[in-house]
Amino acid sequence: MWGLLVAYGALILFVIGIVVSENRNPLKSLAWVTGLLLFPVGGVVLYFLFGRSIKNVKMISRRNRRKLLRQEDAQPLPKINKEISVENRQLIRLGYSIAGAIFYTGNDLKIFNDGEAHFRSLFDDLKSATTYINLQFYIIANDSLGRELRDILIDRAKHGVRVRVIYDYIGSFDARRRDFFRKLKEHGVEVHSFFRLEFPNHINRVNWRNHRKVVIIDGRIGYIGGMNVAERYITGKPFNKWRDTAVKVTGPAVAGLQYNFAVDWKFMGHALLCDEVNSSPVPEDGSIGDVMVQLITSGPTNRWGNMLLLFFKAISSAKRRVFLQTPYFLPSDGLLKALESAALSGVDVRVMLPRRSDSWILTHASQSYVEECLLAGIKVYLYDAGMLHGKVLVVDDEFASTGSTNFDFRSFEHNFEENIVAYSREVNEALAEQFMEDTKECTRLKLSEWNRRPKSDKAKESIFRLLSPIL
Repeated sequence: MWGLLVAYGALILFVIGIVVSENRNPLKSLAWVTGLLLFPVGGVVLYFLFGRSIKNVKMISRRNRRKLLRQEDAQPLPKINKEISVENRQLIRLGYSIAGAIFYTGNDLKIFNDGEAHFRSLFDDLKSATTYINLQFYIIANDSLGRELRDILIDRAKHGVRVRVIYDYIGSFDARRRDFFRKLKEHGVEVHSFFRLEFPNHINRVNWRNHRKVVIIDGRIGYIGGMNVAERYITGKPFNKWRDTAVKVTGPAVAGLQYNFAVDWKFMGHALLCDEVNSSPVPEDGSIGDVMVQLITSGPTNRWGNMLLLFFKAISSAKRRVFLQTPYFLPSDGLLKALESAALSGVDVRVMLPRRSDSWILTHASQSYVEECLLAGIKVYLYDAGMLHGKVLVVDDEFASTGSTNFDFRSFEHNFEENIVAYSREVNEALAEQFMEDTKECTRLKLSEWNRRPKSDKAKESIFRLLSPIL
């Protein structure tokens, strides 16, 4: 008996040693150490499920990275247009330094602000695929939209198109449980889950999710954004509307989407993908041409926390305006201070959140930050028309970003994310105009009215805010 207690005590001390040696944020390390000391049994279990770090793990070897870059045949940082502001030149350099994000010029972008138009365009392009389709989503639902996608992919595979699918093991659990993906495999589609969970060997992967939503078709067309494959993006159910943003890309930047997909594919243990890419832009009605972009990836393997650093730098550099749309608002202390300091210095800072999100815990946790924002002069809008799921950041007149990254701890620290960043006045203005259009379906909060909300809501907010780093 005493031997078991001594051994278990040694295990606790060993785990504490791991936590301390990782040199994380002192508050997080202290929280884990305290939890391990106060709740040794549950603390060890939670640490191995949610507390492990894979920072600095290489997703791909340098040799394979060089192969992909040679395949792309692009210069990382070509001559940057002098018309771009100094602040945005620094952001371009930052994106390359932290994420290896190549700067692409001469792209054509089409922005979608509703699911129906987005999926109609995506499915039409998928049906026209002739050589390959590379597709990854956090959620592929076993519903009418998901089954329509499945049928298209099966049809293309029957016609000799090479089809590859990456889905998240947790996010697409329902479809996986119902043999949705087995039918794809039976018809020649290469389907693989990202970070498959197996008990007990890989149960510690539960906290790391691939949240990216990207499609590459024939190396000619790309899609990226915040929309999963689920019929709620069309019907809005269980909300009146499900508001989101996605982008269709043609031109040199499609190579960046393909490169990032190839890295994920190789990380899962498969052969290196060297699919050909067509860098010619394809203008169409409603698109914006000659756009300069970067594709920024981030994840728990990154040294720097790529999206967090990029957002921090963009917000801190703002001179005129910062418009932010996010379904979940759980900022790090640094990002919150960046927003507050921008507003207090006279920048027009606006934050739009859903009044009610698809997670009541995240709704209350997000709303715990509202009072601080209002006190700093940030304009806060609650979207009343349904679920606001878009992830958009607009800064001043040139910088605009959208993709899969939420403004919360999970996206910045635990999820594999990917955003497109456009350095374009036209894209910036288009997203800013859509933001202002969305405000018509919002309530702008006033501090005096917000402070009169029920005490029960305030209590829930305070409690769930404590959980925000692990939500």
